[in-house]
Order: sequence, then structure tokens, then C-alpha cells
Amino acid sequence: MKKLLKLIIFIVVVYIFLYVNNNWLVTTEYVHESDKIPASFDGFKITQVTDLHDASFGENQSRLVGKVRATNPDAIFITGDLVDSRRYDLENSLQAVRQFVEIADVYYVIGNHEVALNLTDEIYAALIEIGVHVLPNEALLLESNGEQIVIAGIEDPLMGQDVEQSIDQAMQNINKDLFTILLSHRPEQFEAYVKKDIDLVMTGHAHGGQIRVPFIGGLVAPSQGMMPKYSAGIFEEQQTKMVVNRGLGNSLFPYRILNLPEIYVIQLNKK
Repeated sequence: MKKLLKLIIFIVVVYIFLYVNNNWLVTTEYVHESDKIPASFDGFKITQVTDLHDASFGENQSRLVGKVRATNPDAIFITGDLVDSRRYDLENSLQAVRQFVEIADVYYVIGNHEVALNLTDEIYAALIEIGVHVLPNEALLLESNGEQIVIAGIEDPLMGQDVEQSIDQAMQNINKDLFTILLSHRPEQFEAYVKKDIDLVMTGHAHGGQIRVPFIGGLVAPSQGMMPKYSAGIFEEQQTKMVVNRGLGNSLFPYRILNLPEIYVIQLNKK
């Protein structure tokens, strides 16, 4: 009887541990300072959401939406894998996005899972219909008081174009002297972003390394394998800084361990 009770307690503790690790949403804040940021965009706040993978956070995504709304963003960026190729449920993810567009302007780039489904046109159309700015190798100018910054987005390399080509296509008619934010799914392409002199890059894909070990970091990430270099946090080389968001959902491996679902809040400050 005692052995059975211990087993039950163990199972309950493990269940609670896994539930918390996969459902407790956290917000990470980062202030990006640059002398290229115009005065009109000083304090501009961006909330980044990535790798939802059709996960659910409350009825009608209420907990996720509430967390995003509480950040009071000027813009919301979605950096791929909104859906999962193994359990495709676009409507489940759109429940969140429909509410995001009521909070702020929303900008989106695809991830590898959207491409793997071969449904990019359908997903783009659904997002555009509800008011999302879709950026398939395109860039937009945001203007305030006559000053501008660039929001660019690239498609996933699975679409058949390498990252440098995609950046060139997106930026072909853009003033390269303007402060530029790039939305891209993949952090392992960091050297390409550096080569193209991008100021700030927002990525996901790595799922925080799935299992995180204190003082070591993530253990495994898509496209990077074991002990990934770019699993979470801020990376800097030359003039380029890259945000690697741990994301929200899971794909092949169903659990996060010591790796809470994350949204990122990035505030732009003029240096």
C-alpha cells in the first residue's frame, strides 16, 4: 500500500511539473538601444510571439492574449510555426491572432512547419483577411512624425531560396541607412544576418533547446542538433543583434523541461 501511495504521489508530482513547464507563460523584456533609432520611435514597444505550434493557452487562447495585451505593444511580431505540420489546426491559432490585431498592428513570417504543410497560400490568405501584415521576402516602412524604420520579413529556406537571397529580395527597394528589424524564423542563420548588416533580428525555431539545464542552456534544437549555439536569448556580432525567443509550443518532442513558454517584449530606445 505504501509503495502504491508513493507511486501515485510521484505520478502527480511529475504531472504537475510537466504541466507547469508547458503552460506557465512568461514575459522576457529586452531594451534595444541604437543611435540609428529615430527620436519618434524612442520607446516603441514590440511583442514577439513565435512557435505556437497549434498549442492552446486557455479557452479561446485567453491566457496568451491576456499576456500579450498586458505588454501594451505598439506592434506584434509573429515569427513562424504558428501551426504544426503534425496536427494542423489553423483555426485554433487564428483564435489568438484575431485578438492580437485588436491590440496592435501584427506582422508575420512563416516557419518551416507552414512550408512543410504546403499550405502557405491558404495560411497567408487567412491571415491577410483578418488584418495581418504578411511579409514574404518583403519590407515595409513604419513612419512617425516624418521619420522611418524598416520592418522586413523573409520566408523559410524550405521555400527554396537561401537566406541571403531572401534578404536581398526583401530589401531591394529600401534605404539601407534606415534602422531595420528583420523577422526570420531561424536563428542558426545568424551569420547571414550579420553579413547583410541587419540591425535587429527576431527569430524562434529553437524551442529554447527543449530541455534547459542550468548554467548550460538548451540541449537540442531543430536544425542545430545537440547543444545548440542559438537556443535562447540575445546574440551580438558587429552591428547585428539577434533575439532568439524560446517560443510557446512543442512539436516532435511533446514536453518542455525547465523551459517555460515565452513571449518577448523588445523596446526600442534611441541612444
